[in-house]
Amino acid sequence: MDIVTLNEKQIYGMSVRTTNAQEMNPETARIGKTWQTFDQEVSVDYQGGERVYGVYYDYESDASGEFNVLAGTEKADEALEKVTIRSGKYLVFKGLASAPDDQARVEAVIKTWGEIWDYFSNPDSAHKRAYTTDFEHYKNPKEIDIYISIA
Repeated sequence: MDIVTLNEKQIYGMSVRTTNAQEMNPETARIGKTWQTFDQEVSVDYQGGERVYGVYYDYESDASGEFNVLAGTEKADEALEKVTIRSGKYLVFKGLASAPDDQARVEAVIKTWGEIWDYFSNPDSAHKRAYTTDFEHYKNPKEIDIYISIA
């Protein structure tokens, strides 16, 4: 894990409000459907260097409360919702998919979030979550970095 300090960044995409409890139940999970809609409706120029982000924001409280998730890209598009990744300190967790396909990417994301939950559930962890903005940065078909805002 690395600690980085980031400047503010705008991301444009589609969002949903949910909870972790809802996401654990396939009947009420909404994040995957939001990503499917984003992938179908938004053109991303991967060859030209554009990348996608999953931004978590507007936390009601902590991991047990409601929050928003936006599937998006840095490419400005006024037809899409806009969210600001706040400037500040972030702890970066790195994930690696076993193959460059959607299923392997999803598994890598789930595994990396498991590492994040384990890290922050330890009362002796060196850092505490700020619950401002967190985000997934899909660097290429196999690599993902998850940035967690820290206090």
